[in-house]
Amino acid sequence: MAIGNRYEFMFYIQCINGNPNGDPDMGNTPRMDPEDMCGYITDVAIKRRIRNYIQTAYEGQDGMSIIMQNATNINKFIAKAKENAGVDYAAKDKNSIYAARKEACSMFYDVRTFGAVLSTGPNAGQVRGPVQLTFAKSIDPILPLDISITRMVVADGDKDKDSEYYANLEANAPEDKLRTMGRKQFLPYGLYEARGFISANLAAETGFDDNDLKALFEAILNMYEHDRSASKGEMSVISPIIIFKHVGTDSNNEQRAKQAKLGCAPAHKLFELININKKADIELPRSYRDYECSIKLSAVPSGVEVGFLENPYDEITWGKVPDQNDWLTTK
Repeated sequence: MAIGNRYEFMFYIQCINGNPNGDPDMGNTPRMDPEDMCGYITDVAIKRRIRNYIQTAYEGQDGMSIIMQNATNINKFIAKAKENAGVDYAAKDKNSIYAARKEACSMFYDVRTFGAVLSTGPNAGQVRGPVQLTFAKSIDPILPLDISITRMVVADGDKDKDSEYYANLEANAPEDKLRTMGRKQFLPYGLYEARGFISANLAAETGFDDNDLKALFEAILNMYEHDRSASKGEMSVISPIIIFKHVGTDSNNEQRAKQAKLGCAPAHKLFELININKKADIELPRSYRDYECSIKLSAVPSGVEVGFLENPYDEITWGKVPDQNDWLTTK
């Protein structure tokens, strides 16, 4: 059964000596706003890592496949959805498209979570996903660095030769010609704030349920733990995830359920309850502990509950910051 509550949530991503999201149009330097020099990580970069985690952690489980897989043709998955739905691949009538669309939502976690354009080959329509993310933006300006590195090997010679050819090429080359230089783009430190939105109304269309919600938060907390690379440095999602759940206020159960779906407060008002700043004695932050983060629980609107998820496999703690947390406080 699809979720019956609207949610907003916020989490923080820490990057130490890495490139959190390079821009290929700018020599792969870390992305940033040219006006305020704050860095950002695109929503699609975050979704990619959520997909990667789900694919790794839930491999083989029914309904947990990923349609946006690396180096694949999405049309084969759309065709499979139409095949499973029992409709003709070329069918373009409304009922056939809806049946294939419903089957795709059932088969693929990322379709019923983020939505997808399923009309690129065999037409299965379009899906608006209930979960959407903003660009994650750094709390303070970042300082991208571009440094030289020594590459201890070369990759010279003609293509498609045998090993003896390359061995002879190496044997006849001076030692200093068997090394080259490279570049590395990174930033010493950045703490990024990301925001997310979950629509109960759209969840009813795709079938996004409580198990999918739990898997989403699990993936967010774990996504960088399984995405290590030389370019990323040390990246982590700093727990807890801060979650706003709309529950309604009306004494009538039917009306309260409707309020829970539609929401009881604007999202931006809820995000304004969270305040984060550098500590007074910190000039150049190099850890999330150099910041003070607080949430004003006393000002939470009626009909909204605030929850915190510290560990990916625990239950959400409602109304109280986890005791073991050492950087988020209430006021």
